Amino acid sequence: MSKNDLLKHLRANGCLLIREGKHEIWHNPSTGMTSPVPRHQTIDRILVRKICRELGIPEP
Repeated sequence: MSKNDLLKHLRANGCLLIREGKHEIWHNPSTGMTSPVPRHQTIDRILVRKICRELGIPEP
C-alpha cells in the first residue's frame, strides 16, 4: 500500500500527526492510542494492519 493512501485513511478516521522524525507518530484522540508510521514510499499490508490495530481504526 502506498504511504499516501495510508495517511488518507488515517486522517479519514480522525487520526492526527503528532510529530515527525525517522518515523511519523500518529495519534487517535477518540481512543487515546498512538502508533509510529515509517517514512517509506510503500508500506507492507501486514504493517498497515498492525498500525490500524494499534490506533483502534478499521483496516483500509
